[in-house]
Amino acid sequence: MVNHQLFLLLTLISSILVFQSESRVKAKASFGFSLELIHRDSPLSPFYNASLNSSEILTKNAIHSMERFRHFQSLINQKAVQSIVFPTENSYLTKLSFGTPPVEYFAIVDTGSDLTWIQCVPCTECYNSQGSSLFDPQASSTYKAFSCDSQTCRAFGGEQCLKTNDCQYHVTYGDMSSTTGILSSDSLSFDSINGQKTTFSTSIFGCGRNNQVQLGNLGIAGIVGLGGGPFSLVSQIGPQIDHRFSYCFVPRFAKSSGKLIFGQESIISHPKAISTPLVSKYPQTFYYLTLNGVSIGDQTAHPSSTQGNVLIDSGVTLTILEPDLYSSVEAMVKEAIGKEPVQDPSGAFNLCYGADTNINVPEMVFHFSGADVRLQPVNTFMVNGDLVCMVIVPNSVNPFSVFGNYAQINFQVEYDLQKRVVSFAPTDCTQI
Repeated sequence: MVNHQLFLLLTLISSILVFQSESRVKAKASFGFSLELIHRDSPLSPFYNASLNSSEILTKNAIHSMERFRHFQSLINQKAVQSIVFPTENSYLTKLSFGTPPVEYFAIVDTGSDLTWIQCVPCTECYNSQGSSLFDPQASSTYKAFSCDSQTCRAFGGEQCLKTNDCQYHVTYGDMSSTTGILSSDSLSFDSINGQKTTFSTSIFGCGRNNQVQLGNLGIAGIVGLGGGPFSLVSQIGPQIDHRFSYCFVPRFAKSSGKLIFGQESIISHPKAISTPLVSKYPQTFYYLTLNGVSIGDQTAHPSSTQGNVLIDSGVTLTILEPDLYSSVEAMVKEAIGKEPVQDPSGAFNLCYGADTNINVPEMVFHFSGADVRLQPVNTFMVNGDLVCMVIVPNSVNPFSVFGNYAQINFQVEYDLQKRVVSFAPTDCTQI
C-alpha cells in the first residue's frame, strides 16, 4: 500500500512538473497580479439579491458554516475521499476566462478545494442559475482533454475511462453535491485590476458535465481551487507566483471590492504584519494553523488540543471553536460587555444582544503560534435584524476549530507556501 501511494505521489509530481514546464505565462517567470474579490451578497455582485435582508443572509451563512464545518471534521477524522461542503452564499467571487478566444465567468474562490472546474457542454445535468453560457470546449482552439493513460489522469485518480478515452474526474462534496466531467487543460486568463491580462496557457481544470450542486440562484460557473493540494491553481502556477498569494476581504455590504493577489504583489509590507507557521496535516488541501489561546483584556482561554488545531478558511463565515474554549470565550465576552444577552430565535447564534442595547464589543486577540491577531468588533459581531450576534460559535463535539472569513475581514492575509507561513496585517481592504 505504501509503495502504491509513493508511486502515485511520484507520478503526480512528474505530471505537475511537466505541466509547469509547458505552461507559457505571458509575463516574466516571477511576477504578480491582482484580481477583484467580491462577496456574493455585496451590492457590487452581479448576483446581488436586494430582496434578502441582512438577517436572512447571515442566518443562511451561519447554517451553511456549520454544515461545512461538520464535513471538515468527517474528512479529518475519517480521511474520507471527498471534498468539503460546496461553498455557496457566504462566498467570495472573482472573474476568470477560459479558452481561446477567452470566455469570461464568475467563480467562487475557495481555499478548501483543489480542483478548479466550470460547467461545460455537452452537459447531462447542469444547474440553470449560472447567469452565462456554459463553456464549449470545441469553441476553444487550445482545449485539450487528458487521456486515460496520461500521467495526469493516473495521478488525479480518474474515476473511469470514457469511450473516447477521455479521463473522467468525479468530486463529491460533503453535502453530497458533486461534479463529474472531463479532466482537461486550456488557457486560463485573468484581467488584473491594473488592466493587464495574465494568461496561463495550460491550466488543469475540470470540464463539468454533470454538476449536482445546490446553488439556488448563486449565478456562478464553478470553483477556483486555492487549496494546498497539487492540482489546485496555486500549486500549478506556483513557480510563476513565487508560491504565494494573499487576499483582503471587505465587509459584506461594502460598496467596494476586496482583492485576491498572486505573486510579488501579494507580499505584505505593513509594519504590523505578523506570521504564523502552516502545519502539514491530512488532508493536504486544508491550511492548518496552531491556536494557543484567545484573550480579552487580561484574561486568556486556552484550547485543549495542540499543534495544527485550527483551519483557516475562505468559505466558512463563522469562527468555530472547540467546546471548552468557546465556553471560556463566551464567558469573557459576557463579562466584558456586562449587559443581559437575548436568545436568537433562529438558533444559529449562541450569544446575541438587542440591537438597541448600547454594548461595547471588546477587542479579542487570537494567539496563533508567533502571531497575535487582534480582532475588532467587525470581526466578531454582526447586526442580525433586531439583534447583534457574536459570529463565533461552538463546535459541539470535537477539539477542533475553524478561523472563518468574518474574522479575516480587513486583514491582508498572505499564504507563503514555500516558507510555509501565513501572515496577517490589519488593513482597510476597501482602500488597497
